[in-house]
This record gives sequence, C-alpha cells and structure tokens, in this order.
Amino acid sequence: MGILSRISSVFKAKVNKLLDRMENPHETLEYSYEKQLELLRNVKRGLTEVVASKKRLELQAIKLKDNAANLESQARQALQQNREDLARTALERRTLLLQQVSGLEQQIADLQREQDKLVATEGRLQAKVDAFRTQKEVIKAQYSAAEAQVKIGEAVTGLSEEMADVGLAIDRAKEKTEKMQARAAAIDELVEAGNLTDQLVAANDIDAELARLAATESVQADLERLKKEVAGQ
Repeated sequence: MGILSRISSVFKAKVNKLLDRMENPHETLEYSYEKQLELLRNVKRGLTEVVASKKRLELQAIKLKDNAANLESQARQALQQNREDLARTALERRTLLLQQVSGLEQQIADLQREQDKLVATEGRLQAKVDAFRTQKEVIKAQYSAAEAQVKIGEAVTGLSEEMADVGLAIDRAKEKTEKMQARAAAIDELVEAGNLTDQLVAANDIDAELARLAATESVQADLERLKKEVAGQ
C-alpha cells in the first residue's frame, strides 16, 4: 500500500469517527419521527380540504335542485294559465340547472374517490408512525444501555477511543520496519551471492584492459618512431 493510500485510509477513519461522534441516534430518530408526523399532518390537512370542497359542492347541488324544482312548478302554473311561452322558458332554465347539477355530481364523485384514497393513505401512515414510535423508543433505550456499558467498560479497563489512533500508529510503524528489514535482507543476499562484488571486479577488469590497450598503442607508436629514425641515418 502506497503512502497516499495510507493517508487516505487514515483520513477516512478520522472523518468516520468524527461523523459518528456528531450523529446522536436519539436526535436522528426523533427527527425521522417528526418528519413522519409532518407527512401525516399534511395528509390529514389534504383530507380536510377535500371533504370541505365536497361539502360545498353538495350544498350547491342541493340549491340547484331546489331551483330546478321551483322552475318546474312555475312551468306547471304557466300552462294552467295558458302561458306556454313562460312554461317553455322555465323548463329551459330548469334544463340548464339540471346540467349544472350533473356536472357538480361528477365533481362530487371525483372528490369522494380522492377522499377514500386519502383516508386509506392516512390509515397506512398512522400505522407506520405508531410502529416507528414504538421501535424508536426501543432503539433509544438499547443505545442508551449500550452507551452506558461502553463507558463503564472504558473506565474499568482504562481504554478509550484514543487507543484507535495508537493502533494505527503501531500498524504503520510495523509496516515500515518490515519493509526496511526486507531491504536489508535483500542486500545481504546479494552480497553473499557475490553479485555486487562481481560487478565491481568486472568494472575493474574493464579499466585494466583499457589501460593495457592504451599502453600497447603507446609502445607501438614509439617503436615506429624509432624505426624511422634508424632508417633515416
């Protein structure tokens, strides 16, 4: 493992330890519980609005039906007085009102379906919230008991979270020592096998041969020079 990997591992360990210290299970569970309660309240609020809207439409439909009934009564009275024109007008208005009633009834049916869905959703959410509340209290109690047990154990044994850092330092020191020992052993093995000595001897032999060749060339040059001098006498 390279030095960057070791640094990364140590950094991640530090971050995880910091996050673990910052995260309080009691607060986390309570926050989750509050979010569920908020969602349940939103569903209840939506259900209330749907029921109110349906009730307003039902009241409008009842009023329109009453008006339609009055118009039918007026049309009957107009016919009794031989006012077919008035009767026709009243019936035309009645027809328009009944069409509006039909539209309102369709909207009321849609709202009823939406109300039924919200009621079912509310029931499921309420059951989940109740179950979570029970589980939340159990987990909080278990965590508190475990936390107390750890503190007691640390106080008795003298251990603490700082021992984790000591353990990391020991592991790094052991790793570096083992690598240094391996290098020393490798060098000793090369020396015992004669590889390093042979390389040095080989280098000296080459130097000696080069020096001998240079001396031979010098002697040959002197010999040739003397030959010319003798021949020239």
